[in-house]
Amino acid sequence: MTSRDLVLTSIAHKEPNRVPVDIGSTPSSGISAVAYKNLMDYMGIDGHTRIYDVVQQLAQPEDWFIERFKIDILDIGRSFNTSDEDWYEITMPNGKKGEYPRWFKPIKQKDGDWYAYDKDGTLIAKMPAGAAFFDQTHFPYIDGYPDNYKDLPKAMSKVLWAALVHSPWDNMDMPDFWDELRKRAIKLRETTDKALMVVAGCNLFEWGTFLRRIDNFLMDLILDQKNVEKLLDALIEQHIPFLEKVCSAVGDVVDIIRFGDDLGMDTGPFMQPEIYKKLFKPRHKMLCDYVKSHSMMHTFIHSCGSISKFIPDLIEVGIEIINPVQTNAKDMEPEKLKKEFGNDVTFWGGGADTRVVLNRGTPEEVKSHVLERLKIFSKGGGFVFNTVHNILPDVPPENILAMFEAIEEFNG
Repeated sequence: MTSRDLVLTSIAHKEPNRVPVDIGSTPSSGISAVAYKNLMDYMGIDGHTRIYDVVQQLAQPEDWFIERFKIDILDIGRSFNTSDEDWYEITMPNGKKGEYPRWFKPIKQKDGDWYAYDKDGTLIAKMPAGAAFFDQTHFPYIDGYPDNYKDLPKAMSKVLWAALVHSPWDNMDMPDFWDELRKRAIKLRETTDKALMVVAGCNLFEWGTFLRRIDNFLMDLILDQKNVEKLLDALIEQHIPFLEKVCSAVGDVVDIIRFGDDLGMDTGPFMQPEIYKKLFKPRHKMLCDYVKSHSMMHTFIHSCGSISKFIPDLIEVGIEIINPVQTNAKDMEPEKLKKEFGNDVTFWGGGADTRVVLNRGTPEEVKSHVLERLKIFSKGGGFVFNTVHNILPDVPPENILAMFEAIEEFNG
Protein backbone atom coordinates (compact mmCIF):
# COMPACT_ATOMS: atom_id res chain seq x y z
CA MET A 1 0.00 0.00 0.00
CA THR A 2 1.16 3.54 -0.75
CA SER A 3 0.78 6.25 1.86
CA ARG A 4 -2.27 7.52 0.00
CA ASP A 5 -3.77 4.02 -0.01
CA LEU A 6 -3.21 3.70 3.73
CA VAL A 7 -5.00 6.97 4.51
CA LEU A 8 -7.93 6.41 2.14
CA THR A 9 -8.35 2.81 3.31
CA SER A 10 -8.52 3.93 6.92
CA ILE A 11 -11.02 6.70 6.09
CA ALA A 12 -13.13 3.99 4.41
CA HIS A 13 -13.14 2.13 7.76
CA LYS A 14 -11.06 -0.74 6.55
CA GLU A 15 -7.92 -1.74 8.39
CA PRO A 16 -4.80 -0.92 6.36
CA ASN A 17 -1.60 -2.96 6.62
CA ARG A 18 -0.15 -0.29 8.89
CA VAL A 19 -1.57 2.70 10.75
CA PRO A 20 -1.10 5.89 8.69
CA VAL A 21 0.74 8.73 10.42
CA ASP A 22 0.40 12.51 10.26
CA ILE A 23 2.66 15.18 11.69
CA GLY A 24 2.50 18.51 9.89
CA SER A 25 -0.30 18.28 7.32
CA THR A 26 -2.36 20.88 9.18
CA PRO A 27 -1.67 23.66 11.71
CA SER A 28 -3.47 21.56 14.32
CA SER A 29 -1.49 18.37 13.73
CA GLY A 30 2.04 19.75 13.56
CA ILE A 31 5.15 20.42 15.58
CA SER A 32 6.44 23.55 17.31
CA ALA A 33 9.52 25.05 15.70
CA VAL A 34 11.32 24.89 19.05
CA ALA A 35 10.56 21.19 19.48
CA TYR A 36 11.51 20.55 15.85
CA LYS A 37 14.87 22.29 16.19
CA ASN A 38 15.58 20.51 19.48
CA LEU A 39 14.85 17.19 17.76
CA MET A 40 17.18 18.03 14.87
CA ASP A 41 19.98 18.98 17.24
CA TYR A 42 19.47 15.82 19.29
CA MET A 43 19.60 13.66 16.15
CA GLY A 44 22.56 15.55 14.69
CA ILE A 45 20.62 16.67 11.62
CA ASP A 46 21.48 19.84 9.77
CA GLY A 47 18.40 21.42 8.24
CA HIS A 48 16.04 24.37 8.22
CA THR A 49 13.59 25.33 10.97
CA ARG A 50 11.11 27.21 8.81
CA ILE A 51 8.16 28.62 10.74
CA TYR A 52 5.36 28.38 8.20
CA ASP A 53 2.56 29.05 10.72
CA VAL A 54 3.77 32.20 12.44
CA VAL A 55 0.81 32.50 14.82
CA GLN A 56 1.40 29.12 16.46
CA GLN A 57 5.12 29.08 15.60
CA LEU A 58 4.98 25.73 13.82
CA ALA A 59 7.77 24.24 11.73
CA GLN A 60 7.33 23.00 8.18
CA PRO A 61 8.51 19.37 8.36
CA GLU A 62 11.31 18.72 5.89
CA ASP A 63 11.81 15.71 3.65
CA TRP A 64 14.18 14.04 6.12
CA PHE A 65 11.46 14.13 8.80
CA ILE A 66 8.75 12.88 6.45
CA GLU A 67 10.84 9.93 5.25
CA ARG A 68 12.47 9.06 8.58
CA PHE A 69 9.16 8.90 10.45
CA LYS A 70 7.04 7.55 7.56
CA ILE A 71 4.63 10.48 7.44
CA ASP A 72 1.73 9.70 5.09
CA ILE A 73 0.02 13.07 4.51
CA LEU A 74 1.27 16.36 3.11
CA ASP A 75 -0.21 19.85 3.18
CA ILE A 76 -0.24 21.25 -0.37
CA GLY A 77 0.87 24.55 1.15
CA ARG A 78 4.39 23.13 1.35
CA SER A 79 4.69 23.57 -2.43
CA PHE A 80 4.94 27.35 -1.84
CA ASN A 81 7.78 29.34 -0.19
CA THR A 82 10.27 26.72 -1.31
CA SER A 83 13.37 28.84 -2.00
CA ASP A 84 15.88 30.25 0.47
CA GLU A 85 14.92 33.75 -0.69
CA ASP A 86 11.41 33.22 0.72
CA TRP A 87 12.78 33.12 4.29
CA TYR A 88 15.00 35.07 6.67
CA GLU A 89 16.77 34.03 9.86
CA ILE A 90 15.42 34.84 13.32
CA THR A 91 16.21 33.82 16.90
CA MET A 92 13.52 31.72 18.54
CA PRO A 93 12.50 32.08 22.23
CA ASN A 94 14.92 29.28 23.20
CA GLY A 95 17.84 31.19 21.66
CA LYS A 96 18.18 28.87 18.66
CA LYS A 97 17.96 29.90 15.02
CA GLY A 98 14.79 29.60 12.98
CA GLU A 99 13.38 31.21 9.86
CA TYR A 100 10.33 33.38 9.19
CA PRO A 101 8.67 33.89 5.80
CA ARG A 102 9.82 37.14 4.19
CA TRP A 103 6.43 38.82 4.51
CA PHE A 104 6.27 38.47 8.31
CA LYS A 105 8.09 41.30 10.10
CA PRO A 106 7.03 41.55 13.76
CA ILE A 107 8.65 44.31 15.82
CA LYS A 108 10.47 43.56 19.07
CA GLN A 109 9.63 45.84 22.00
CA LYS A 110 11.93 47.01 24.77
CA ASP A 111 10.41 44.51 27.20
CA GLY A 112 11.06 41.61 24.81
CA ASP A 113 7.49 41.31 23.55
CA TRP A 114 6.88 40.98 19.80
CA TYR A 115 4.16 43.03 18.10
CA ALA A 116 2.61 42.36 14.68
CA TYR A 117 0.84 45.21 12.92
CA ASP A 118 -1.60 45.41 10.03
CA LYS A 119 -0.68 47.49 6.98
CA ASP A 120 -2.56 50.48 8.40
CA GLY A 121 -0.74 50.28 11.73
CA THR A 122 -3.36 48.38 13.74
CA LEU A 123 -1.78 46.13 16.38
CA ILE A 124 -3.30 42.74 15.58
CA ALA A 125 -1.12 40.28 17.49
CA LYS A 126 1.35 40.08 20.33
CA MET A 127 3.79 37.41 21.50
CA PRO A 128 4.98 38.08 25.07
CA ALA A 129 8.67 37.64 25.82
CA GLY A 130 9.45 33.93 26.16
CA ALA A 131 6.03 32.84 24.88
CA ALA A 132 5.48 30.21 22.20
CA PHE A 133 2.82 31.81 19.98
CA PHE A 134 1.09 35.06 19.08
CA ASP A 135 -2.14 36.18 20.79
CA GLN A 136 -4.95 38.09 19.10
CA THR A 137 -5.13 41.73 20.20
CA HIS A 138 -7.68 43.25 17.79
CA PHE A 139 -11.38 42.27 17.77
CA PRO A 140 -13.17 44.24 15.02
CA TYR A 141 -16.72 43.84 16.41
CA ILE A 142 -15.92 44.01 20.11
CA ASP A 143 -18.24 47.00 20.57
CA GLY A 144 -21.18 45.49 18.71
CA TYR A 145 -22.40 44.09 15.41
CA PRO A 146 -22.40 46.30 12.29
CA ASP A 147 -25.61 47.37 10.56
CA ASN A 148 -24.55 45.43 7.47
CA TYR A 149 -21.70 43.19 6.38
CA LYS A 150 -20.40 44.88 3.27
CA ASP A 151 -17.08 45.46 5.08
CA LEU A 152 -16.87 41.96 6.59
CA PRO A 153 -13.83 40.96 4.47
CA LYS A 154 -11.99 44.04 5.73
CA ALA A 155 -12.86 43.21 9.34
CA MET A 156 -11.76 39.59 8.86
CA SER A 157 -8.46 40.73 7.36
CA LYS A 158 -7.57 42.44 10.64
CA VAL A 159 -7.84 39.22 12.64
CA LEU A 160 -4.47 37.52 13.12
CA TRP A 161 -5.68 34.15 11.77
CA ALA A 162 -6.37 35.80 8.41
CA ALA A 163 -3.73 38.54 8.44
CA LEU A 164 -0.89 36.18 9.42
CA VAL A 165 -2.09 33.19 7.45
CA HIS A 166 0.09 30.18 6.60
CA SER A 167 0.92 28.81 3.16
CA PRO A 168 -0.47 28.46 0.56
CA TRP A 169 -2.80 31.34 1.47
CA ASP A 170 0.02 33.77 2.20
CA ASN A 171 0.64 33.69 -1.56
CA MET A 172 -2.86 34.70 -2.66
CA ASP A 173 -1.59 37.98 -4.13
CA MET A 174 0.49 35.96 -6.59
CA PRO A 175 -0.63 36.45 -10.22
CA ASP A 176 -2.84 33.52 -11.32
CA PHE A 177 -2.74 32.12 -7.77
CA TRP A 178 -5.51 29.57 -8.29
CA ASP A 179 -3.93 28.21 -11.48
CA GLU A 180 -0.60 28.07 -9.68
CA LEU A 181 -2.16 26.25 -6.71
CA ARG A 182 -3.55 23.62 -9.06
CA LYS A 183 -0.25 23.19 -10.92
CA ARG A 184 1.72 22.78 -7.72
CA ALA A 185 -0.81 20.38 -6.17
CA ILE A 186 -0.73 18.21 -9.31
CA LYS A 187 3.07 18.17 -9.24
CA LEU A 188 3.03 17.17 -5.57
CA ARG A 189 0.59 14.36 -6.32
CA GLU A 190 2.70 13.13 -9.24
CA THR A 191 6.00 13.22 -7.35
CA THR A 192 4.89 11.62 -4.08
CA ASP A 193 2.64 8.77 -3.02
CA LYS A 194 1.43 10.72 0.04
CA ALA A 195 -2.19 11.68 0.66
CA LEU A 196 -2.74 15.41 0.13
CA MET A 197 -4.45 17.90 2.45
CA VAL A 198 -5.77 21.41 1.83
CA VAL A 199 -6.46 23.55 4.89
CA ALA A 200 -9.55 25.64 4.13
CA GLY A 201 -10.70 26.96 7.51
CA CYS A 202 -14.28 28.12 6.87
CA ASN A 203 -14.76 28.51 10.62
CA LEU A 204 -18.15 29.66 11.90
CA PHE A 205 -18.26 29.64 15.70
CA GLU A 206 -14.60 30.62 15.87
CA TRP A 207 -15.07 33.59 13.53
CA GLY A 208 -17.70 34.83 15.95
CA THR A 209 -15.13 34.66 18.73
CA PHE A 210 -12.42 36.26 16.57
CA LEU A 211 -14.65 39.20 15.65
CA ARG A 212 -16.63 39.74 18.86
CA ARG A 213 -14.18 38.21 21.38
CA ILE A 214 -15.10 34.93 22.99
CA ASP A 215 -16.78 36.27 26.15
CA ASN A 216 -19.11 38.49 24.14
CA PHE A 217 -19.90 35.87 21.53
CA LEU A 218 -20.73 33.19 24.09
CA MET A 219 -23.27 35.56 25.65
CA ASP A 220 -24.61 36.41 22.19
CA LEU A 221 -25.38 32.74 21.55
CA ILE A 222 -28.02 33.00 24.27
CA LEU A 223 -28.99 36.67 24.37
CA ASP A 224 -28.65 37.88 20.77
CA GLN A 225 -29.26 35.00 18.40
CA LYS A 226 -30.68 37.24 15.67
CA ASN A 227 -27.38 39.06 15.26
CA VAL A 228 -25.47 35.79 15.53
CA GLU A 229 -27.49 34.33 12.66
CA LYS A 230 -26.92 37.43 10.52
CA LEU A 231 -23.18 37.16 11.11
CA LEU A 232 -23.15 33.44 10.35
CA ASP A 233 -25.06 33.98 7.11
CA ALA A 234 -22.57 36.68 6.13
CA LEU A 235 -19.72 34.28 6.87
CA ILE A 236 -21.35 31.60 4.70
CA GLU A 237 -21.52 34.18 1.91
CA GLN A 238 -17.74 34.49 2.24
CA HIS A 239 -16.99 30.79 2.68
CA ILE A 240 -18.99 29.28 -0.21
CA PRO A 241 -17.33 31.37 -2.96
CA PHE A 242 -13.96 30.50 -1.39
CA LEU A 243 -14.86 26.80 -1.40
CA GLU A 244 -15.95 27.16 -5.01
CA LYS A 245 -12.43 28.30 -5.90
CA VAL A 246 -10.77 25.60 -3.80
CA CYS A 247 -12.89 22.82 -5.29
CA SER A 248 -12.39 24.12 -8.81
CA ALA A 249 -8.62 24.39 -8.37
CA VAL A 250 -7.77 21.20 -6.45
CA GLY A 251 -10.98 19.30 -5.73
CA ASP A 252 -9.95 16.49 -8.08
CA VAL A 253 -6.32 16.49 -6.91
CA VAL A 254 -6.43 16.75 -3.12
CA ASP A 255 -7.70 13.92 -0.90
CA ILE A 256 -8.84 15.80 2.22
CA ILE A 257 -10.12 19.28 3.01
CA ARG A 258 -9.76 20.57 6.54
CA PHE A 259 -12.36 22.81 8.21
CA GLY A 260 -11.94 24.25 11.70
CA ASP A 261 -14.24 25.19 14.58
CA ASP A 262 -13.25 24.65 18.23
CA LEU A 263 -16.58 23.68 19.78
CA GLY A 264 -15.45 22.36 23.15
CA MET A 265 -13.71 23.09 26.45
CA ASP A 266 -12.06 20.63 28.83
CA THR A 267 -15.31 20.26 30.75
CA GLY A 268 -17.85 20.12 27.94
CA PRO A 269 -19.10 21.92 24.82
CA PHE A 270 -19.07 25.72 24.55
CA MET A 271 -22.84 25.66 24.03
CA GLN A 272 -25.88 23.50 24.60
CA PRO A 273 -26.58 20.96 21.83
CA GLU A 274 -29.84 22.76 20.97
CA ILE A 275 -27.93 25.95 20.22
CA TYR A 276 -25.45 24.07 18.04
CA LYS A 277 -28.32 22.41 16.15
CA LYS A 278 -30.09 25.71 15.56
CA LEU A 279 -27.20 28.02 14.70
CA PHE A 280 -24.24 26.01 13.45
CA LYS A 281 -25.35 22.57 12.28
CA PRO A 282 -27.30 23.77 9.19
CA ARG A 283 -24.38 25.92 8.10
CA HIS A 284 -21.77 23.21 8.67
CA LYS A 285 -23.98 21.07 6.44
CA MET A 286 -23.88 23.74 3.71
CA LEU A 287 -20.08 23.61 3.73
CA CYS A 288 -19.94 19.81 3.62
CA ASP A 289 -22.64 19.57 0.97
CA TYR A 290 -20.76 21.96 -1.28
CA VAL A 291 -17.54 19.95 -1.00
CA LYS A 292 -19.33 16.64 -1.56
CA SER A 293 -21.11 17.99 -4.64
CA HIS A 294 -18.10 19.66 -6.23
CA SER A 295 -15.03 17.56 -5.38
CA MET A 296 -13.63 14.15 -4.48
CA MET A 297 -12.27 15.45 -1.16
CA HIS A 298 -13.02 13.92 2.23
CA THR A 299 -14.21 16.31 4.94
CA PHE A 300 -12.11 16.87 8.07
CA ILE A 301 -12.93 19.14 11.00
CA HIS A 302 -10.53 20.32 13.66
CA SER A 303 -12.38 20.87 16.93
CA CYS A 304 -10.68 20.92 20.31
CA GLY A 305 -12.24 20.01 23.62
CA SER A 306 -15.13 17.88 24.79
CA ILE A 307 -17.25 17.49 21.65
CA SER A 308 -18.66 13.98 22.03
CA LYS A 309 -22.19 15.42 22.33
CA PHE A 310 -21.77 16.99 18.89
CA ILE A 311 -20.21 14.03 17.08
CA PRO A 312 -23.56 12.55 15.95
CA ASP A 313 -24.47 15.96 14.47
CA LEU A 314 -21.08 16.32 12.79
CA ILE A 315 -21.52 12.88 11.22
CA GLU A 316 -25.02 13.87 10.05
CA VAL A 317 -23.80 17.04 8.33
CA GLY A 318 -21.15 15.11 6.41
CA ILE A 319 -17.96 15.34 8.45
CA GLU A 320 -15.86 12.21 7.92
CA ILE A 321 -12.78 12.98 10.02
CA ILE A 322 -12.37 14.52 13.48
CA ASN A 323 -9.17 16.03 14.90
CA PRO A 324 -7.40 16.42 17.35
CA VAL A 325 -9.46 13.95 19.46
CA GLN A 326 -8.78 15.62 22.80
CA THR A 327 -8.86 12.52 24.96
CA ASN A 328 -8.03 14.44 28.16
CA ALA A 329 -11.35 16.33 27.96
CA LYS A 330 -14.63 15.19 29.52
CA ASP A 331 -16.44 12.32 27.76
CA MET A 332 -13.59 11.93 25.26
CA GLU A 333 -12.12 8.65 26.53
CA PRO A 334 -10.57 6.66 23.64
CA GLU A 335 -12.51 3.45 24.31
CA LYS A 336 -15.81 5.34 24.53
CA LEU A 337 -15.21 7.28 21.31
CA LYS A 338 -14.14 4.21 19.35
CA LYS A 339 -17.08 2.13 20.57
CA GLU A 340 -19.74 4.77 19.96
CA PHE A 341 -18.50 6.43 16.76
CA GLY A 342 -15.68 4.30 15.36
CA ASN A 343 -17.78 2.93 12.51
CA ASP A 344 -18.96 6.33 11.32
CA VAL A 345 -16.08 8.78 11.68
CA THR A 346 -12.29 8.65 11.39
CA PHE A 347 -10.30 9.76 14.42
CA TRP A 348 -7.30 11.78 13.28
CA GLY A 349 -5.46 12.27 16.54
CA GLY A 350 -5.71 11.07 20.11
CA GLY A 351 -2.55 9.02 19.61
CA ALA A 352 -0.49 10.75 22.29
CA ASP A 353 -1.49 13.12 25.08
CA THR A 354 0.52 16.32 24.56
CA ARG A 355 -0.56 17.99 27.80
CA VAL A 356 0.93 15.54 30.31
CA VAL A 357 2.41 12.36 28.82
CA LEU A 358 4.40 13.44 25.77
CA ASN A 359 5.95 16.43 27.47
CA ARG A 360 6.36 15.17 31.06
CA GLY A 361 6.55 11.39 30.85
CA THR A 362 9.64 9.25 30.52
CA PRO A 363 10.38 7.73 27.09
CA GLU A 364 9.21 4.38 28.47
CA GLU A 365 5.92 5.92 29.63
CA VAL A 366 5.44 7.62 26.28
CA LYS A 367 6.01 4.40 24.39
CA SER A 368 3.58 2.43 26.55
CA HIS A 369 0.97 5.19 26.27
CA VAL A 370 1.23 5.38 22.47
CA LEU A 371 1.04 1.60 22.05
CA GLU A 372 -2.12 1.52 24.12
CA ARG A 373 -3.73 4.27 22.02
CA LEU A 374 -2.78 2.50 18.80
CA LYS A 375 -4.43 -0.72 19.98
CA ILE A 376 -7.65 1.09 20.86
CA PHE A 377 -8.04 3.37 17.86
CA SER A 378 -6.66 1.24 15.01
CA LYS A 379 -9.15 -1.66 15.14
CA GLY A 380 -11.18 -1.77 11.95
CA GLY A 381 -9.56 1.31 10.45
CA GLY A 382 -11.01 4.77 10.93
CA PHE A 383 -7.79 6.06 12.51
CA VAL A 384 -4.85 8.19 11.44
CA PHE A 385 -2.16 8.54 14.07
CA ASN A 386 -1.55 12.06 15.28
CA THR A 387 -0.90 13.61 18.66
CA VAL A 388 -3.59 15.48 20.59
CA HIS A 389 -2.98 18.78 18.79
CA ASN A 390 0.51 20.12 18.04
CA ILE A 391 3.75 18.89 19.60
CA LEU A 392 4.62 21.85 21.83
CA PRO A 393 8.02 23.40 22.67
CA ASP A 394 8.39 21.60 26.00
CA VAL A 395 8.32 18.10 24.50
CA PRO A 396 11.79 16.51 24.82
CA PRO A 397 13.28 15.01 21.65
CA GLU A 398 13.72 11.68 23.44
CA ASN A 399 9.95 11.51 23.88
CA ILE A 400 9.25 12.34 20.25
CA LEU A 401 11.55 9.50 19.22
CA ALA A 402 9.88 7.17 21.75
CA MET A 403 6.50 8.00 20.20
CA PHE A 404 7.73 7.11 16.72
CA GLU A 405 9.43 3.95 18.03
CA ALA A 406 6.07 2.82 19.41
CA ILE A 407 4.38 3.44 16.06
CA GLU A 408 7.10 1.54 14.22
CA GLU A 409 6.87 -1.35 16.66
CA PHE A 410 3.08 -1.49 16.38
CA ASN A 411 3.14 -1.33 12.59
CA GLY A 412 5.81 -4.01 12.44
